[in-house]
Amino acid sequence: MKLLIAGIVLIVIVETNAQWYHFPVEAAQGARDMWRAYSDMREANWKNADKYFHARGNADAAQRGSGGKWAAEVISDAREWVQERMGHGAEDSEADQRANQHGREGGDPNDYRPAGLPAKY
Repeated sequence: MKLLIAGIVLIVIVETNAQWYHFPVEAAQGARDMWRAYSDMREANWKNADKYFHARGNADAAQRGSGGKWAAEVISDAREWVQERMGHGAEDSEADQRANQHGREGGDPNDYRPAGLPAKY
């Protein structure tokens, strides 16, 4: 009986603190948020809007939880790594990473919003 009670208490503690089973769902939702921001950026085709979409995608993903924040970081780092290897400037990559981090840390993506960008975005 004592073992059963101890097991139940342990399960309750682990359930409420870890909730590890949410991580993969949050990661998938965060990846979808990143894709939506990328698609919107391509659709908008607005000059100087890339930092806004970087920040927005990361902010949306991070709001999903730790899984979403992880997905945003992995996707952002991979994207910047590929762009650096394709010859894009290191300065642009650093600016993109600042916008990514700004969004992941809960900053307002509108800080990077260019003037005149349609309200749809």
